[in-house]
Amino acid sequence: MRTTFNCREYRPDPVPDELFHRAIELARFAPNGGNRQPVRFLIVRDAEKRRRLGELYLDEWKGPYEAVRAGRQTLGLPSSAHQAANRFAERFAEHPTVIVVCADLAAVYPTDANLDRLSVVGGASIYPMAHNLCLALRDQGVATTFTTLLVAREPEVKELLGVPEHLATACHIVAGYPAGSFPTRLRRLPVAELAFLESFDRPLSP
Repeated sequence: MRTTFNCREYRPDPVPDELFHRAIELARFAPNGGNRQPVRFLIVRDAEKRRRLGELYLDEWKGPYEAVRAGRQTLGLPSSAHQAANRFAERFAEHPTVIVVCADLAAVYPTDANLDRLSVVGGASIYPMAHNLCLALRDQGVATTFTTLLVAREPEVKELLGVPEHLATACHIVAGYPAGSFPTRLRRLPVAELAFLESFDRPLSP
């Protein structure tokens, strides 16, 4: 967990099928509402399909990127991270594998759908399994990047890849061997800023 990061650069070496099989064999035990198991993974290696996905990804990325460069918007990223994200977008078609994480939304139960805010509960039956996959691949020396940007282009992605109509795209995970080494330390907020006892004025301490 401490070294599973959003990798921005990959070696071209393919990841063997058995590593994906082993990772998904573990990831499938993620919790999900009612054990309805709505998640399906589509592993994409075909160069032409990746080229088209790369075009769609870059098209979605350009707007926010140019807005940040012009000072009209901020993504809350340091300059170096923003530039790395831009290189990742420009080279999207070169990444060795793109895993399309799909979900049958009829098998999720979003209990917050009627609240006056964005509904997020449905993701509880989807994203734990997706992140389990990232962790299981990391355990085998495979890096990943978890991105939701392409979900905005769902109709085109589904048509390109022949995704069944009843499935929605929930995120995409780029996977491959990292061009560099895995990080030894990721920057995250300390526990005292994330967890509290009884009320939000009592930070959790050791």
